[in-house]
Amino acid sequence: MSFKFENKTVVVTGAAAGMGEQITKDLISQGATVVAVDINKNALENLKNNIEQEGLPNAKANQRLIIFEGDISKRETNEAMIAKAVEETGKLDVLVNNAGVAGHSEPIGETSDDDWNRIFSVDLNGPMFAIRAAVKQFLEQENGGNIVTIASMAGLKGCRSCAAYGAAKHGLIGLSENTAYMYMHKNIRSNVVCPGAIKTGMTSRPELENQFGRERIRAGMDPEIPFGTPKDVANAVLFLASDDARFINGASLVVDGGISCN
Repeated sequence: MSFKFENKTVVVTGAAAGMGEQITKDLISQGATVVAVDINKNALENLKNNIEQEGLPNAKANQRLIIFEGDISKRETNEAMIAKAVEETGKLDVLVNNAGVAGHSEPIGETSDDDWNRIFSVDLNGPMFAIRAAVKQFLEQENGGNIVTIASMAGLKGCRSCAAYGAAKHGLIGLSENTAYMYMHKNIRSNVVCPGAIKTGMTSRPELENQFGRERIRAGMDPEIPFGTPKDVANAVLFLASDDARFINGASLVVDGGISCN
């Protein structure tokens, strides 16, 4: 899948692994300059090395990767990453809110304050800080800008994840829709991608799962859940981030192989 991102500046959070890594590589392959944000410095260095070694199709791809270490749950990180994009390229075209953390299937009766706050700080507060900083920059630019946020099927079907994760992703969809509506006359778009089960290379730890919560989440679901790949999600992100989707605003694009139909 090919979209045009030449001379585009994109900030991607959670860029060093899984879906974020694929999104970053695909954007660079299509000509974008990417500020790759991640809390893991070593993973960012590995990302840079991989891009250099893989020889992505667009010439001098590695020169268009700007690594940025930071914790996106912090307001300061989000403001600094937007400022870094503007400092390096003079503008910001696209923000991709990808970074997130999950729980362990805990229902609300077994959710601790620490788990609730941890998930909300990364999955909702962080993107809020990023969107706010990006919108302020977009309003200063002649051509506005574009936001693509990774939520989850759990943002549409709260019963399909732990209480905190589902609540945070519902909030994220609401925030994205509000942003789309409030700024639709300012040439600012805001859309959401809702992945289902995606193979990201993360190790499953069944022993950490809340068994009651896991049983309730799986109840009534097809036992043969289809798994997608990071490339499936990246394709959706690049489409919404591209000018080809110029009239799509406030949408939630489900990328789950049909799980949410059940």
